[in-house]
Amino acid sequence: MSEQMHREVWERCRAAVPSWRDLDVDDFEFDQPKGFSSFTMGVRARAGVSADPPAVLYRHLAGKENAILDGDTERDVFLLLSEHQIAARCLHYDDVCRIEEFFVGRTLTAEDVFDPEIQRGIANELYRLHQLTPANLPGRTFFELLHEQWGAMARTVLGERRAEFPPDEQALCDDLTEIYSDRTIAKVMRCLPDRPPVFCHDDTYHGNVMLLDDGTIRLLDFEFSCLNHVAFDFANLFAETVMRHGFAEPPHFRIADPTFTDDDLASLIGFYLANAEFESEAARDAELVALVADTRRALMLSDYMYAMAALPLALEPIQKIRFIPYAHQRLRKFLDAWHVEFGER
Repeated sequence: MSEQMHREVWERCRAAVPSWRDLDVDDFEFDQPKGFSSFTMGVRARAGVSADPPAVLYRHLAGKENAILDGDTERDVFLLLSEHQIAARCLHYDDVCRIEEFFVGRTLTAEDVFDPEIQRGIANELYRLHQLTPANLPGRTFFELLHEQWGAMARTVLGERRAEFPPDEQALCDDLTEIYSDRTIAKVMRCLPDRPPVFCHDDTYHGNVMLLDDGTIRLLDFEFSCLNHVAFDFANLFAETVMRHGFAEPPHFRIADPTFTDDDLASLIGFYLANAEFESEAARDAELVALVADTRRALMLSDYMYAMAALPLALEPIQKIRFIPYAHQRLRKFLDAWHVEFGER
């Protein structure tokens, strides 16, 4: 990132944090930006510089073509989550950026997902989130919104801009057009449980969960949060443990066989249900069995979601990954799993 960009970020942070106003840009270090259409970066005081707080997280909001919610609703959602101490404390929010409390810790690894104490922390945070009802949420659920909004972007990528990809990837685009068909969204909706949707996170893979240095679990990145079914928040956490990235050879990723079992799903869901009250132990056990079954069926929806999300990124990839092959493999995985589950093509 250029010095000019550092200074622009710094000026916004200094305006948002009164105690930083007597300091200079050279008093701070800037992390490498992370993200896709928007980005985040840590801004932290150098050693020996007295600053309170010593660091903030800067999130640039401009260019969020993949947003699920409109800007005003997304802002209201984040501020509500911040108020309930589910999201980080918000220091500043405008149309260009959000500046928030800097968490000291690390994001989870795929292996962390199987740790019972970490599962307990995740389950407790998800339960608190699921109890909220933000104002002005769309009446449609996450996958309906995704099909409508990301489907339009997928049509542009696979149609109007197909020629921008190498020949081998252009050949995959024909198969990928199935992703925005009415047939596919009907298959997606059939995977969802027959229970009322609630406010959900919708992107619970391990990289969006943080283990703070004091052992606290915190959820991150609420850009996709809207009405959905709780089973997807459980499923997505485990579904993403199969992804392997960072390989030297194209397409720089592979999909491994899952190592989680129904017992792993039941462990997380059991911690979740410990927050709720039931008339009897039998009623609690019945709900556990039902939610494990719902979650097992919802696992395949992660492949559909990330296949759809990958297509706009194929035009200007930020990470070392070929997004057309990535989307193609994940769509095929969804369709194959759906066939196994429902016995239809």
